[in-house]
Amino acid sequence: PGDFIPLAEETGLIVPIGEWVLRSACAQLSAWREAGLAGLRVAVNLSPRQFRQHNIVDMIRAAMADHDLPPGWLELEITEGSLMHNPEETAALLEELSEMGFHLAVDDFGTGYSSLSYLKRFPLHALKIDRSFVSDIETNRDSAAIAAAVIALAHSLGLKVVAEGVERAAQMDYLRGLRCDIAQGFLYGRPMPADEFITLLERQSCQTTSPTPS
Repeated sequence: PGDFIPLAEETGLIVPIGEWVLRSACAQLSAWREAGLAGLRVAVNLSPRQFRQHNIVDMIRAAMADHDLPPGWLELEITEGSLMHNPEETAALLEELSEMGFHLAVDDFGTGYSSLSYLKRFPLHALKIDRSFVSDIETNRDSAAIAAAVIALAHSLGLKVVAEGVERAAQMDYLRGLRCDIAQGFLYGRPMPADEFITLLERQSCQTTSPTPS
């Protein structure tokens, strides 16, 4: 992705690719719902160029409607740069998506520049700490300080915090000490086919419902 996404963004191919990804996610969510898996939420990234398309709301609405999915099942991730490209228009767009029931998150937070006066106006639900700050959080004071600041900022605004790229238990423990809400990364699971993901969910469900010592 680090190689082809910038090129796709530059050429404009990211727009049809992004729509294919969104529709594929909706199709998979619909299949999981028919299989009896409820309460799932899938996060889909919207690229900066895709986010600036005039028909972005109609495209998202159509993808959800084609599979009869409730908006709460989808989380839309927007980059920090996309937020600040045109803050007034962005605020109106995010407000429309939020009122429709979608969850909204800022991806790779901390790698760009955000005006806090605008950030508090966006109807967001979560900030995602970029993996570059998580990779050495337990050994690098600067990374730890930035992560702590992002978590404090998010919580003061009533937002959840997601840490990206968690691969080691030491990272998880450090983030837990900072009161980070959610962690994602190879420590919990690697990319996998949809059927393997269902097996993983079923196994985790059994572990959760089984009695455990307190």
